[in-house]
Amino acid sequence: MTATETPRAQPPAPRPAYRDANVLRWLAAYAASMIGDGIYFLALGWAAREAAGPAQVGLVMAVGAVPRAVLMLGGGVIADRFGPRRVALGGDAVRCTVILGVAAALVVGSPGLWVLVVAALVFGAVDAVFMPAVGALPPRLTDRSQLARLQGMAQLAVRAGNITGPPLAGLAMGFGGPASAFGLAGGLFAVSLALLLTVRLAPLPADTEPTGHADPAPGRKGALRDLGDGLRYVVRHPLIGRIVLAGTVCELTIAGPMNVGVVLLAAERGWGAGGTAWLVGAFGVGAAGAALVLAVAGRVPRTGAVMLLGMVLAVAAVAGIGLAPGLGWAVGAAGCAGLAGGTWGGLGRALVQTETAPAMLGRVSSVQLLGAIGVAPLSYPVFGLAAGVWGAGPVFAACACFSLVGVVIAGASSRVRRSELAL
Repeated sequence: MTATETPRAQPPAPRPAYRDANVLRWLAAYAASMIGDGIYFLALGWAAREAAGPAQVGLVMAVGAVPRAVLMLGGGVIADRFGPRRVALGGDAVRCTVILGVAAALVVGSPGLWVLVVAALVFGAVDAVFMPAVGALPPRLTDRSQLARLQGMAQLAVRAGNITGPPLAGLAMGFGGPASAFGLAGGLFAVSLALLLTVRLAPLPADTEPTGHADPAPGRKGALRDLGDGLRYVVRHPLIGRIVLAGTVCELTIAGPMNVGVVLLAAERGWGAGGTAWLVGAFGVGAAGAALVLAVAGRVPRTGAVMLLGMVLAVAAVAGIGLAPGLGWAVGAAGCAGLAGGTWGGLGRALVQTETAPAMLGRVSSVQLLGAIGVAPLSYPVFGLAAGVWGAGPVFAACACFSLVGVVIAGASSRVRRSELAL
């Protein structure tokens, strides 16, 4: 008698992220927070203008960026020590309280500029903790094979905040001035908090063989030691270190053209404010398209190679904006830059989160965020000065050339080129 082998049962396929109610609750909370951010920043600028005049608007708007950049790495340590969900909940609670407090102060009377400055400082400091915590949540929300899809969905939420936040702020201020806008932002942060309370996180397995040559468990040493371990982990990891460094270089050289350069280029070419709006809008539509593709497709074969191709195409498209012979060509190049840049960014974040040791997620997220929103703005004045000497178009091309350094940093690693997202 011959024995027959019973075929081994295959594990069930993971549920797509867009069909997971738990993921959708988190996504709704994230979207509410992003929309609240957009309303808050516009309301803050308008309230500063009413309180002290146009000259102080830029000062108040910039105040919050300082603690956010300085404290970002520490925020990653806090997220890893106390858990990203607990930190995100605390961040939403503090932001809601601060913004509703400013709204109440505006209703009662006309507070001085110092109230807005303090609110901006507190908001920036809380953001430095809140953002790494939110960045560390996706691997605990869904299967690793769904991380690219979840990154696409998250970027769609960011675009929704960018698109809907300013108009909602304008409507609210039309009804009751900055106080109404602050109240609406605080209400959205409260909605985000309520939704996050319903989100369940899956436990992450402990890493027995961390690849970064550092002890991945936070809390055993002091906070500075934890921070040092996180930085060493990023630097020594053969995949994470390359992707993070390449992304920082590209952000540093592309942020200036896409945030300051489009304004200067439109003025230089006679395209006016309408031209600036077309360029910014095309970039946003392209980035949203990339996010939608990732959200639907889920997994991209040859992930590392596709990410590198996206980096190259994004760099070429940025150069094309500055060298375009007319507005139509520049708008098309801006759309391509958004599409390629969104693809590269989404895949890069998914690869990094897939490879990161569970106890390091907050610190790795904080390093990525520091490169994207902490260091990148340093290029704004440099771009402005260079454009004043050589013109905006040539500086676009020069920045694109410098971005190739980031492409080389990532592309020189066979580990990056051959990387794949989990099945």
